[in-house]
Amino acid sequence: MTRTKRMAAPTEWQLAKKEKKYVVSVAAGPHDGSALPIGVWLRDHMHLAENTKEARKILHDRQVVLNGHIVTDEHLGIDVFDIISFPKINKHYVILVDAKGRQIFKEIPEAAANARLVKVANKTTIRGGKTQINLSCGANFISDFACKGKDTLIIGLNGDDRFKVLEHFPYAEGALAIIIGGQHTMKTGKITKIEVQASSLPNRVTLTAEDGTEIETIEDYIYVIGKNESYLKNWGVEA
Repeated sequence: MTRTKRMAAPTEWQLAKKEKKYVVSVAAGPHDGSALPIGVWLRDHMHLAENTKEARKILHDRQVVLNGHIVTDEHLGIDVFDIISFPKINKHYVILVDAKGRQIFKEIPEAAANARLVKVANKTTIRGGKTQINLSCGANFISDFACKGKDTLIIGLNGDDRFKVLEHFPYAEGALAIIIGGQHTMKTGKITKIEVQASSLPNRVTLTAEDGTEIETIEDYIYVIGKNESYLKNWGVEA
């Protein structure tokens, strides 16, 4: 895999540009180009490794679990709402973004690390007439659960609950949502209007915050996080 020059790395990675010439590249995957390689996260954000070699060893020792899967590739990208666990030391974290769109992480209780928010991309019918739910994070699973594109599901990550739908937050007016991109990143409110565009332009969504302020953004930045109360409170995040 080609390396990335630090000077060209996305600002969301929050790297010291002149420290070294190169940095680990992110592998192709479901996240966009600003996704942070997990090896870089271990070294530059968590400071669990002093260099890439040490970060690689941590991963190859199978000490890191991402969304219920053991990961060993330092190039694997992580992004908002991913759950990362270190079972040997019983530490668990969720990836978030700050108001400037930069990745941050927050330690969460073990109980809160057993499930994650996922956004439904679409549903398809596969061989045998079964329904496959495709998620925006790149995962998919077979289920007859009634949901539609842009809905948010809370799914289990471990054991018998893996890919079990624990909660469902429909994408609709009245739902509580958070903005995860653009100039209004991390602002929350109730969806009060969904404006469908007749062209190829993205649909527009209006949120109304608790103080009555109206916020408009594009549909791609919207993530439903609850019906009346924010699911993020399970992580200790006030939103």
